[in-house]
Amino acid sequence: MTLKKQTKNPWYFITLLILAGEAVFILPFVLARVFRATVLDVFTITNTKLGYCFSIYGLVALGSYLVGGPLADRFPPRKLMGLALVLTAAGGLVYANDPSLTTLKILYGYWGFTTIFLFWAGMIKATRVWGGNDNQGIAFGFLDGGRGLVGALFGLLGVFIFSLFITNTSETIQIENSAEAFKSVVLVSSAIVAVTGIIVFFFLKIKNSNEKELLKERITFQNIKEVLQLRSVWLLMIIILCAYVGYKITDIFSLYAKVVMGYTEVEAAETGTFLLFIRPIVGVTVGFLADRSRASLFLCIGFGLSIIGALLFASGFVANNDILFFTTIIITALGVYAARVLYFAVMKEGQIPLALTGTAVGVISFIGYIPDIFAGPMIGYFLDGWEGELGHSYVFYTLTGFSIVGLIASILYHGYFRNQKK
Repeated sequence: MTLKKQTKNPWYFITLLILAGEAVFILPFVLARVFRATVLDVFTITNTKLGYCFSIYGLVALGSYLVGGPLADRFPPRKLMGLALVLTAAGGLVYANDPSLTTLKILYGYWGFTTIFLFWAGMIKATRVWGGNDNQGIAFGFLDGGRGLVGALFGLLGVFIFSLFITNTSETIQIENSAEAFKSVVLVSSAIVAVTGIIVFFFLKIKNSNEKELLKERITFQNIKEVLQLRSVWLLMIIILCAYVGYKITDIFSLYAKVVMGYTEVEAAETGTFLLFIRPIVGVTVGFLADRSRASLFLCIGFGLSIIGALLFASGFVANNDILFFTTIIITALGVYAARVLYFAVMKEGQIPLALTGTAVGVISFIGYIPDIFAGPMIGYFLDGWEGELGHSYVFYTLTGFSIVGLIASILYHGYFRNQKK
């Protein structure tokens, strides 16, 4: 099935997708990214232990991708996504009440189910539908860029709420004070996520004349077999895996600001929020450019920038130089976010049928998002095993390696489907 012109939906449709697409990940990931140093202190855990929580999320998500993908080809996205948001918000009530490490691990497993099984493939399919034949770059650019803006606004709101409860911004902030402030941030975030879920359930509607055409009557193994025969699916597995490692590594920028650059907790959180504001700019710009050329070409450029930024961080030149620090953040973020924006935007270029989008996303994600399992412990291993700048350097050398592999896979993707088009 092709992307027909009449399947396009109004602007409020993509707006709801953007809001929902980031809101569902606020509790498990965005807060930990912006407040990473605070999370470690409040829950009295190390980077490695936090990495284990992310790994459990990844293990649950792994199976959820594979099963949840075909589910999105059977049921309307709004119903799956709305339910997922409300259930994810409910987990915030546990997160806000000083859970033990064991409870935290269970909670992240629960979030792996709610955010992926019910949500992920439906969001990607709905975005592809909105983009139509000619605007896949714009559609996914708006989705990821808009999600970045929403994440940044959540980050600003979180930092604001957090700062209201902090009476001393020096490094001697009491743990109890930080815990109370972080609890307030979690509760407010949970309420917003729940409300978003209700709105999505009732208003994220694909036009009735097209919805039946976009859904399969039943889920079959033949659909999975058909998807696995596509070369683009196998290349996208590698591309997404490498790009997602880069995205996971951006979690440590706020920690780098505190540990290596010597920033306070609030300043470190502000650094994490600054990173989030880069994402919407990259998303919209890259999406716009990709629709006027070929998305796979800009995918290659994204990995190239990731390599440059990672090597700058790994070299140690960035330490103790604020201007170079923020310049390198921008370079790395440009690369990482460009790759993230486009790795699903190239599905049409790779000749993946629209009606099998959910199944394809599930199969691709089953391999592509494996970093959810190993990236957290890997990052924690380096940061806890080699304190300070050295541990961070090892993390960025790792980013360099994955970016090189991603660049090679992107070049192959670009070359193969360019020849196919000819």
